[in-house]
Amino acid sequence: MLIAGSIHDTITVVTTNKTFDVAVVGAGVFGAWTAYQLSRARAEVVLVDAYGPGNSRASSGGESRMIRMGYGPDQIYTRMAQRSLGLWQELFDHIGPTGISPRLFHPTGILWLARENDPYCEATLETLQQCHVGYERLDRAELFRRYPQLELGSPGSPTVQRRWGGGGQPGWGGTITWGILEPNSGVLMARQAVQAVVAQARARGVTYLEEATLPLDSDVDADSSRSRLDSLHMVSGREIFANEFVFACGPWLPKIFPALLAQLIHATRQEVFFFGVPAGDASGDSRFGPERMPAWIDFSDLVYGIPNLDNRGFKIAIDAHGPQFDPDTGDRIVSIDSLAAVRAYLARRMPVLAKAVVTETRVCQYENTSNGDFLIDRHPAFENVWLVGGGSGHGFKHGPAVGEHVAALISGDAKVEPRFALATKEKVQQRKVY
Repeated sequence: MLIAGSIHDTITVVTTNKTFDVAVVGAGVFGAWTAYQLSRARAEVVLVDAYGPGNSRASSGGESRMIRMGYGPDQIYTRMAQRSLGLWQELFDHIGPTGISPRLFHPTGILWLARENDPYCEATLETLQQCHVGYERLDRAELFRRYPQLELGSPGSPTVQRRWGGGGQPGWGGTITWGILEPNSGVLMARQAVQAVVAQARARGVTYLEEATLPLDSDVDADSSRSRLDSLHMVSGREIFANEFVFACGPWLPKIFPALLAQLIHATRQEVFFFGVPAGDASGDSRFGPERMPAWIDFSDLVYGIPNLDNRGFKIAIDAHGPQFDPDTGDRIVSIDSLAAVRAYLARRMPVLAKAVVTETRVCQYENTSNGDFLIDRHPAFENVWLVGGGSGHGFKHGPAVGEHVAALISGDAKVEPRFALATKEKVQQRKVY
Protein backbone atom coordinates (compact mmCIF):
# COMPACT_ATOMS: atom_id res chain seq x y z
CA MET A 1 0.00 0.00 0.00
CA LEU A 2 1.01 3.66 -0.40
CA ILE A 3 0.69 6.27 2.30
CA ALA A 4 -1.43 9.16 0.99
CA GLY A 5 0.24 12.53 0.52
CA SER A 6 2.88 13.83 -1.85
CA ILE A 7 3.41 12.04 -5.15
CA HIS A 8 6.99 11.48 -3.98
CA ASP A 9 6.04 9.60 -0.78
CA THR A 10 8.31 6.68 0.09
CA ILE A 11 6.85 3.28 -0.74
CA THR A 12 6.75 1.37 2.54
CA VAL A 13 4.85 -1.82 1.70
CA VAL A 14 3.84 -3.16 -1.72
CA THR A 15 1.92 -6.39 -2.17
CA THR A 16 3.48 -7.90 -5.27
CA ASN A 17 0.82 -10.59 -5.66
CA LYS A 18 -2.07 -8.14 -6.05
CA THR A 19 -3.73 -8.02 -9.47
CA PHE A 20 -4.88 -4.55 -10.50
CA ASP A 21 -7.67 -3.90 -12.95
CA VAL A 22 -5.37 -1.67 -15.01
CA ALA A 23 -1.66 -0.85 -14.92
CA VAL A 24 -0.75 2.47 -16.57
CA VAL A 25 2.89 3.00 -17.48
CA GLY A 26 3.77 6.68 -17.79
CA ALA A 27 2.58 9.53 -15.56
CA GLY A 28 2.68 12.20 -18.24
CA VAL A 29 -0.49 13.96 -19.29
CA PHE A 30 -1.91 10.99 -21.26
CA GLY A 31 -1.14 8.42 -18.58
CA ALA A 32 -2.14 10.62 -15.65
CA TRP A 33 -5.52 11.44 -17.16
CA THR A 34 -6.07 7.80 -18.13
CA ALA A 35 -5.44 6.72 -14.53
CA TYR A 36 -7.69 9.49 -13.23
CA GLN A 37 -10.55 8.65 -15.58
CA LEU A 38 -10.27 4.95 -14.76
CA SER A 39 -10.38 5.75 -11.05
CA ARG A 40 -13.60 7.68 -11.60
CA ALA A 41 -14.99 4.48 -13.11
CA ARG A 42 -14.01 2.69 -9.85
CA ALA A 43 -11.22 0.64 -11.43
CA GLU A 44 -8.27 -0.43 -9.28
CA VAL A 45 -5.33 1.24 -11.00
CA VAL A 46 -1.57 1.32 -10.55
CA LEU A 47 0.30 4.21 -12.21
CA VAL A 48 4.02 3.73 -12.86
CA ASP A 49 6.64 6.28 -13.93
CA ALA A 50 10.42 6.06 -14.01
CA TYR A 51 11.17 9.69 -13.13
CA GLY A 52 7.96 11.11 -11.66
CA PRO A 53 5.12 13.32 -12.95
CA GLY A 54 6.25 16.55 -14.59
CA ASN A 55 9.93 15.61 -14.43
CA SER A 56 12.48 17.50 -16.50
CA ARG A 57 12.89 14.69 -19.05
CA ALA A 58 9.17 14.29 -19.71
CA SER A 59 7.33 15.58 -22.76
CA SER A 60 4.73 16.78 -20.24
CA GLY A 61 7.31 18.63 -18.14
CA GLY A 62 8.18 22.30 -18.34
CA GLU A 63 6.21 25.31 -17.19
CA SER A 64 3.53 26.00 -19.76
CA ARG A 65 1.55 24.70 -22.73
CA MET A 66 -1.04 26.36 -24.93
CA ILE A 67 -4.56 25.02 -25.15
CA ARG A 68 -6.01 26.18 -28.45
CA MET A 69 -9.09 25.15 -30.40
CA GLY A 70 -7.83 25.98 -33.89
CA TYR A 71 -6.37 23.13 -35.96
CA GLY A 72 -6.71 24.15 -39.57
CA PRO A 73 -9.22 21.74 -41.15
CA ASP A 74 -8.84 19.08 -38.41
CA GLN A 75 -12.18 19.14 -36.61
CA ILE A 76 -11.29 15.97 -34.69
CA TYR A 77 -8.66 17.84 -32.69
CA THR A 78 -10.79 20.97 -32.29
CA ARG A 79 -13.56 18.89 -30.72
CA MET A 80 -11.07 17.06 -28.51
CA ALA A 81 -9.63 20.39 -27.37
CA GLN A 82 -13.12 21.66 -26.55
CA ARG A 83 -13.80 18.60 -24.43
CA SER A 84 -10.39 18.77 -22.79
CA LEU A 85 -10.67 22.44 -21.83
CA GLY A 86 -13.93 21.70 -20.03
CA LEU A 87 -12.37 18.78 -18.16
CA TRP A 88 -9.27 20.77 -17.22
CA GLN A 89 -11.43 23.57 -15.85
CA GLU A 90 -13.63 21.10 -13.98
CA LEU A 91 -10.56 19.59 -12.30
CA PHE A 92 -9.04 22.97 -11.43
CA ASP A 93 -12.35 24.21 -10.01
CA HIS A 94 -12.45 21.11 -7.82
CA ILE A 95 -8.97 21.48 -6.38
CA GLY A 96 -8.92 25.29 -6.19
CA PRO A 97 -5.72 27.39 -6.25
CA THR A 98 -2.56 25.49 -5.36
CA GLY A 99 0.07 26.58 -2.90
CA ILE A 100 2.55 26.91 -5.77
CA SER A 101 0.57 28.88 -8.31
CA PRO A 102 -2.68 30.84 -7.91
CA ARG A 103 -3.97 29.20 -11.07
CA LEU A 104 -3.12 26.27 -13.32
CA PHE A 105 -4.93 27.73 -16.34
CA HIS A 106 -4.39 31.28 -17.56
CA PRO A 107 -7.15 32.47 -19.94
CA THR A 108 -4.76 34.59 -21.97
CA GLY A 109 -6.55 33.95 -25.23
CA ILE A 110 -4.78 32.55 -28.29
CA LEU A 111 -3.91 34.83 -31.19
CA TRP A 112 -3.24 33.43 -34.67
CA LEU A 113 -1.12 35.73 -36.86
CA ALA A 114 -2.10 35.37 -40.52
CA ARG A 115 -0.81 36.47 -43.93
CA GLU A 116 -2.92 37.75 -46.79
CA ASN A 117 -3.15 34.33 -48.39
CA ASP A 118 -3.07 31.92 -45.47
CA PRO A 119 -4.85 28.61 -46.19
CA TYR A 120 -4.21 27.14 -42.73
CA CYS A 121 -5.61 30.12 -40.84
CA GLU A 122 -8.53 30.37 -43.24
CA ALA A 123 -9.29 26.68 -42.63
CA THR A 124 -8.94 27.30 -38.89
CA LEU A 125 -11.53 30.07 -39.11
CA GLU A 126 -13.97 27.77 -40.89
CA THR A 127 -13.42 24.96 -38.39
CA LEU A 128 -13.99 27.28 -35.43
CA GLN A 129 -17.27 28.36 -36.99
CA GLN A 130 -18.41 24.80 -37.65
CA CYS A 131 -17.53 23.69 -34.10
CA HIS A 132 -19.17 26.75 -32.52
CA VAL A 133 -15.97 28.01 -30.93
CA GLY A 134 -15.96 31.64 -29.89
CA TYR A 135 -13.49 33.76 -31.88
CA GLU A 136 -12.80 37.24 -33.22
CA ARG A 137 -11.46 37.96 -36.67
CA LEU A 138 -9.10 40.93 -36.35
CA ASP A 139 -8.02 43.05 -39.28
CA ARG A 140 -4.60 44.67 -39.46
CA ALA A 141 -5.77 47.95 -37.94
CA GLU A 142 -7.29 46.16 -34.95
CA LEU A 143 -4.12 44.12 -34.44
CA PHE A 144 -2.12 47.37 -34.36
CA ARG A 145 -4.53 48.90 -31.87
CA ARG A 146 -4.64 45.96 -29.46
CA TYR A 147 -1.08 44.66 -29.72
CA PRO A 148 1.35 47.51 -30.47
CA GLN A 149 4.19 45.40 -29.04
CA LEU A 150 3.96 43.20 -32.17
CA GLU A 151 5.70 44.37 -35.33
CA LEU A 152 3.36 43.25 -38.12
CA GLY A 153 5.64 44.22 -41.02
CA SER A 154 4.97 46.76 -43.73
CA PRO A 155 2.98 45.80 -46.82
CA GLY A 156 5.39 44.30 -49.32
CA SER A 157 8.20 43.98 -46.78
CA PRO A 158 10.74 41.34 -47.82
CA THR A 159 10.96 37.94 -46.24
CA VAL A 160 14.15 36.35 -44.93
CA GLN A 161 15.38 32.83 -45.56
CA ARG A 162 14.27 30.66 -42.69
CA ARG A 163 16.94 29.05 -40.51
CA TRP A 164 14.71 26.17 -39.50
CA GLY A 165 12.17 23.70 -40.86
CA GLY A 166 14.26 22.07 -43.57
CA GLY A 167 15.14 22.93 -47.13
CA GLY A 168 12.70 24.50 -49.52
CA GLN A 169 10.85 26.40 -46.79
CA PRO A 170 9.49 29.82 -47.70
CA GLY A 171 11.02 32.92 -46.18
CA TRP A 172 9.81 34.20 -42.84
CA GLY A 173 9.02 37.56 -41.34
CA GLY A 174 6.45 38.58 -43.96
CA THR A 175 3.55 40.94 -43.42
CA ILE A 176 0.78 40.06 -40.97
CA THR A 177 -2.51 41.27 -42.45
CA TRP A 178 -5.12 39.76 -40.12
CA GLY A 179 -5.53 37.47 -37.14
CA ILE A 180 -7.84 35.18 -35.21
CA LEU A 181 -8.32 35.57 -31.47
CA GLU A 182 -9.67 32.66 -29.43
CA PRO A 183 -10.67 34.62 -26.30
CA ASN A 184 -11.54 31.58 -24.18
CA SER A 185 -8.36 29.63 -24.86
CA GLY A 186 -5.11 30.11 -23.00
CA VAL A 187 -2.17 28.49 -21.23
CA LEU A 188 -1.92 25.49 -18.92
CA MET A 189 0.83 25.38 -16.30
CA ALA A 190 2.05 22.03 -17.53
CA ARG A 191 4.29 20.56 -14.86
CA GLN A 192 2.05 21.61 -11.99
CA ALA A 193 -1.09 20.54 -13.87
CA VAL A 194 0.20 17.00 -14.44
CA GLN A 195 1.21 16.72 -10.81
CA ALA A 196 -2.26 17.91 -9.81
CA VAL A 197 -3.90 15.21 -11.95
CA VAL A 198 -1.72 12.51 -10.38
CA ALA A 199 -2.46 13.82 -6.89
CA GLN A 200 -6.19 13.69 -7.59
CA ALA A 201 -5.89 10.19 -9.04
CA ARG A 202 -4.10 9.07 -5.89
CA ALA A 203 -6.77 10.70 -3.76
CA ARG A 204 -9.27 8.47 -5.59
CA GLY A 205 -7.29 5.34 -4.75
CA VAL A 206 -4.79 5.02 -7.61
CA THR A 207 -1.51 3.42 -6.49
CA TYR A 208 1.54 5.35 -7.68
CA LEU A 209 4.95 3.69 -8.08
CA GLU A 210 8.17 5.36 -9.19
CA GLU A 211 9.63 2.44 -11.13
CA ALA A 212 11.28 1.86 -14.52
CA THR A 213 9.73 -0.76 -16.78
CA LEU A 214 11.84 -3.31 -18.63
CA PRO A 215 11.44 -3.55 -22.43
CA LEU A 216 8.55 -5.75 -23.47
CA ASP A 217 8.83 -6.72 -27.07
CA SER A 218 9.32 -9.42 -29.64
CA ASP A 219 8.90 -9.64 -33.37
CA VAL A 220 5.20 -9.31 -34.08
CA ASP A 221 3.37 -11.28 -36.71
CA ALA A 222 0.45 -9.12 -37.76
CA ASP A 223 -1.52 -12.21 -38.78
CA SER A 224 -1.01 -14.12 -35.54
CA SER A 225 -3.72 -14.36 -32.89
CA ARG A 226 -3.36 -12.13 -29.86
CA SER A 227 -2.29 -13.46 -26.49
CA ARG A 228 -2.61 -11.77 -23.09
CA LEU A 229 0.01 -10.07 -20.96
CA ASP A 230 -0.06 -11.12 -17.31
CA SER A 231 2.50 -8.86 -15.67
CA LEU A 232 5.17 -6.19 -16.01
CA HIS A 233 8.74 -6.56 -14.84
CA MET A 234 10.44 -3.54 -13.32
CA VAL A 235 14.15 -2.76 -13.37
CA SER A 236 14.09 -3.10 -9.57
CA GLY A 237 12.87 -6.70 -9.83
CA ARG A 238 9.30 -5.87 -8.86
CA GLU A 239 6.54 -7.59 -10.83
CA ILE A 240 3.18 -5.89 -11.37
CA PHE A 241 0.08 -7.92 -12.24
CA ALA A 242 -2.99 -6.48 -13.97
CA ASN A 243 -5.85 -7.43 -16.24
CA GLU A 244 -5.25 -4.55 -18.67
CA PHE A 245 -2.11 -2.56 -19.45
CA VAL A 246 -1.78 0.96 -20.85
CA PHE A 247 1.60 2.18 -22.08
CA ALA A 248 1.43 5.98 -22.21
CA CYS A 249 5.12 6.67 -21.92
CA GLY A 250 5.71 9.13 -24.75
CA PRO A 251 9.26 9.05 -26.16
CA TRP A 252 9.96 5.91 -24.14
CA LEU A 253 7.42 3.87 -26.14
CA PRO A 254 10.07 2.88 -28.72
CA LYS A 255 12.36 1.80 -25.88
CA ILE A 256 9.77 -0.48 -24.31
CA PHE A 257 8.60 -1.82 -27.69
CA PRO A 258 11.69 -1.48 -29.92
CA ALA A 259 10.73 -4.04 -32.55
CA LEU A 260 7.25 -2.59 -32.97
CA LEU A 261 7.71 1.16 -32.50
CA ALA A 262 11.36 2.12 -32.96
CA GLN A 263 10.68 3.27 -36.51
CA LEU A 264 7.15 4.60 -35.90
CA ILE A 265 7.66 6.99 -32.96
CA HIS A 266 10.40 9.57 -33.51
CA ALA A 267 11.69 11.67 -30.61
CA THR A 268 13.07 15.05 -31.69
CA ARG A 269 15.02 17.66 -29.75
CA GLN A 270 13.07 20.91 -29.18
CA GLU A 271 14.43 24.10 -27.64
CA VAL A 272 12.51 26.71 -25.65
CA PHE A 273 13.69 30.17 -24.56
CA PHE A 274 12.51 32.61 -21.91
CA PHE A 275 13.50 36.27 -22.30
CA GLY A 276 13.48 38.86 -19.56
CA VAL A 277 10.82 41.51 -20.11
CA PRO A 278 11.57 45.23 -19.73
CA ALA A 279 11.52 46.73 -16.25
CA GLY A 280 7.96 47.46 -15.23
CA ASP A 281 6.60 44.35 -16.95
CA ALA A 282 7.31 42.02 -14.06
CA SER A 283 3.89 42.62 -12.51
CA GLY A 284 2.28 41.11 -15.60
CA ASP A 285 0.12 44.19 -16.30
CA SER A 286 2.23 45.70 -19.07
CA ARG A 287 3.14 44.90 -22.66
CA PHE A 288 4.31 41.31 -22.25
CA GLY A 289 2.09 40.19 -19.40
CA PRO A 290 -1.06 38.08 -19.89
CA GLU A 291 -3.40 41.04 -19.40
CA ARG A 292 -2.13 42.76 -22.55
CA MET A 293 -0.58 39.97 -24.60
CA PRO A 294 -2.25 36.68 -25.52
CA ALA A 295 -0.34 33.53 -26.26
CA TRP A 296 0.19 33.61 -30.00
CA ILE A 297 1.00 31.42 -32.98
CA ASP A 298 2.77 32.53 -36.15
CA PHE A 299 1.93 29.37 -38.06
CA SER A 300 3.56 30.38 -41.34
CA ASP A 301 6.87 30.85 -39.54
CA LEU A 302 6.43 27.85 -37.18
CA VAL A 303 6.96 30.06 -34.12
CA TYR A 304 4.85 30.49 -31.00
CA GLY A 305 5.06 32.69 -27.92
CA ILE A 306 3.59 32.77 -24.40
CA PRO A 307 3.41 35.93 -22.28
CA ASN A 308 5.25 36.49 -19.02
CA LEU A 309 3.47 34.08 -16.63
CA ASP A 310 4.51 33.76 -12.99
CA ASN A 311 7.32 36.23 -13.82
CA ARG A 312 9.33 33.55 -15.65
CA GLY A 313 9.83 35.73 -18.72
CA PHE A 314 8.45 35.82 -22.26
CA LYS A 315 8.52 32.31 -23.73
CA ILE A 316 9.24 31.64 -27.40
CA ALA A 317 10.01 28.50 -29.38
CA ILE A 318 10.36 27.26 -32.93
CA ASP A 319 7.88 24.49 -33.72
CA ALA A 320 9.92 22.87 -36.52
CA HIS A 321 11.12 19.36 -35.70
CA GLY A 322 14.67 19.21 -34.39
CA PRO A 323 17.20 16.37 -34.67
CA GLN A 324 16.72 12.89 -33.23
CA PHE A 325 16.89 12.85 -29.43
CA ASP A 326 17.23 10.33 -26.60
CA PRO A 327 14.98 11.30 -23.64
CA ASP A 328 17.19 9.50 -21.11
CA THR A 329 20.68 10.59 -22.13
CA GLY A 330 20.23 13.59 -24.44
CA ASP A 331 22.09 16.78 -23.55
CA ARG A 332 19.63 19.47 -22.47
CA ILE A 333 21.70 22.57 -23.16
CA VAL A 334 20.34 24.83 -25.92
CA SER A 335 22.41 25.52 -29.02
CA ILE A 336 23.93 28.85 -30.02
CA ASP A 337 22.38 28.47 -33.49
CA SER A 338 18.87 28.14 -32.07
CA LEU A 339 19.34 31.19 -29.87
CA ALA A 340 20.54 33.17 -32.88
CA ALA A 341 17.50 32.06 -34.91
CA VAL A 342 15.09 33.07 -32.16
CA ARG A 343 16.76 36.47 -31.74
CA ALA A 344 16.59 37.02 -35.51
CA TYR A 345 12.86 36.31 -35.41
CA LEU A 346 12.33 38.64 -32.45
CA ALA A 347 14.24 41.40 -34.24
CA ARG A 348 11.58 41.38 -36.94
CA ARG A 349 8.45 40.61 -34.93
CA MET A 350 9.20 41.96 -31.39
CA PRO A 351 12.22 44.26 -31.72
CA VAL A 352 12.14 45.40 -28.08
CA LEU A 353 12.99 41.83 -27.00
CA ALA A 354 15.61 41.08 -29.65
CA LYS A 355 18.50 41.84 -27.29
CA ALA A 356 16.72 40.93 -24.05
CA VAL A 357 18.53 38.78 -21.52
CA VAL A 358 17.80 35.05 -21.62
CA THR A 359 16.35 34.19 -18.21
CA GLU A 360 15.71 30.47 -18.76
CA THR A 361 16.07 27.81 -21.42
CA ARG A 362 14.72 24.31 -21.78
CA VAL A 363 15.40 21.36 -24.05
CA CYS A 364 12.48 18.98 -24.28
CA GLN A 365 11.32 16.59 -26.96
CA TYR A 366 8.41 15.89 -29.24
CA GLU A 367 7.47 12.24 -29.72
CA ASN A 368 6.24 12.26 -33.28
CA THR A 369 4.26 9.85 -35.36
CA SER A 370 4.76 9.94 -39.11
CA ASN A 371 2.06 12.56 -39.72
CA GLY A 372 1.34 14.02 -36.26
CA ASP A 373 -1.79 12.01 -35.46
CA PHE A 374 -1.89 10.33 -32.06
CA LEU A 375 -1.33 6.61 -31.53
CA ILE A 376 -4.15 5.08 -29.45
CA ASP A 377 -4.60 1.41 -30.29
CA ARG A 378 -4.18 -2.16 -29.06
CA HIS A 379 -0.81 -3.84 -29.27
CA PRO A 380 -1.05 -6.27 -32.21
CA ALA A 381 0.26 -9.19 -30.13
CA PHE A 382 -1.59 -8.60 -26.83
CA GLU A 383 -5.34 -8.16 -26.59
CA ASN A 384 -5.07 -6.47 -23.18
CA VAL A 385 -2.25 -4.01 -23.98
CA TRP A 386 -2.96 -0.47 -25.18
CA LEU A 387 -0.44 1.87 -26.81
CA VAL A 388 -1.10 5.55 -26.12
CA GLY A 389 1.30 8.19 -27.39
CA GLY A 390 2.49 10.11 -30.40
CA GLY A 391 1.62 13.49 -28.87
CA SER A 392 3.71 14.99 -31.69
CA GLY A 393 4.18 18.37 -30.02
CA HIS A 394 0.47 19.15 -29.72
CA GLY A 395 -0.77 16.47 -27.32
CA PHE A 396 -0.61 18.09 -23.88
CA LYS A 397 -3.85 20.05 -24.14
CA HIS A 398 -5.72 16.87 -25.13
CA GLY A 399 -4.78 14.84 -22.05
CA PRO A 400 -8.29 14.82 -20.53
CA ALA A 401 -10.02 13.73 -23.75
CA VAL A 402 -7.36 11.10 -24.44
CA GLY A 403 -7.68 9.68 -20.93
CA GLU A 404 -11.46 9.60 -21.24
CA HIS A 405 -11.21 7.84 -24.60
CA VAL A 406 -8.71 5.23 -23.37
CA ALA A 407 -10.90 4.46 -20.35
CA ALA A 408 -13.84 3.95 -22.72
CA LEU A 409 -11.76 1.67 -24.97
CA ILE A 410 -10.84 -0.51 -22.00
CA SER A 411 -14.46 -0.75 -20.84
CA GLY A 412 -15.64 -1.58 -24.36
CA ASP A 413 -17.68 1.62 -24.66
CA ALA A 414 -15.63 3.03 -27.55
CA LYS A 415 -13.86 1.88 -30.69
CA VAL A 416 -10.40 2.80 -31.92
CA GLU A 417 -10.45 6.04 -33.92
CA PRO A 418 -9.09 5.11 -37.39
CA ARG A 419 -6.73 8.10 -37.46
CA PHE A 420 -5.16 6.91 -34.19
CA ALA A 421 -4.73 3.30 -35.32
CA LEU A 422 -1.29 1.69 -35.36
CA ALA A 423 -1.84 0.64 -38.98
CA THR A 424 -1.86 4.29 -40.09
CA LYS A 425 1.59 5.02 -38.70
CA GLU A 426 4.44 4.98 -41.21
CA LYS A 427 8.22 5.07 -41.05
CA VAL A 428 8.70 8.21 -43.14
CA GLN A 429 8.02 11.56 -41.48
CA GLN A 430 5.47 13.64 -43.39
CA ARG A 431 4.00 16.02 -40.84
CA LYS A 432 0.39 16.98 -41.53
CA VAL A 433 -1.00 17.88 -38.10
CA TYR A 434 0.21 20.98 -36.25
